[in-house]
Amino acid sequence: MERKTLTHINGIEIFRRKIEVLPRNKELLNRSRNLRKGYVLSEVIFWKQVRNKEFHQIDFDRQKIIGNYIVDFYIKSLGVVLEIDGSSHNDKEEYDEKRQLFLESLDLVVYRISDNRIKNDLGNVMKELEDFIIEKFS
Repeated sequence: MERKTLTHINGIEIFRRKIEVLPRNKELLNRSRNLRKGYVLSEVIFWKQVRNKEFHQIDFDRQKIIGNYIVDFYIKSLGVVLEIDGSSHNDKEEYDEKRQLFLESLDLVVYRISDNRIKNDLGNVMKELEDFIIEKFS
C-alpha cells in the first residue's frame, strides 16, 4: 500500500492515515454548532493557531461529532482527536475514560492538552504537538 504525504514538519515527511467513515449522532448537530460559537478561551487561542491550515497545512475540524461525543478538535487526515482538558473535565474521569476507549476503538489517536498550558505556554504546546505528529506519522 502506497503511503501518501500529508505535509512536512521541520523537513520530515508526514503521512496520511486512512480512517474509515466515523459514526455520527446527528442529534448533536445543533449542540456542535453552538459549541463552535462558544468562547472557551483556550479553545479560541488554539483555534487561532491551527485554523485555515496555518499549522503545517494540516486541516483541523472544531467541535467534531464522533459517535455520541463531540470532540474539541479533529484531524481527519491523521485520525487524531485533540482534547483540551480544562475545568469542564473535573470530576468526569470515568466519562472521559469511556469516551477515550470509544474513540480508540475507532482506531483514532487521542492527544490531550491542558487548558492552562495553552493559556500560559502556547509555544511549547505547539512544539510538542509537532513532535507528537512527527513521532506517530512520519
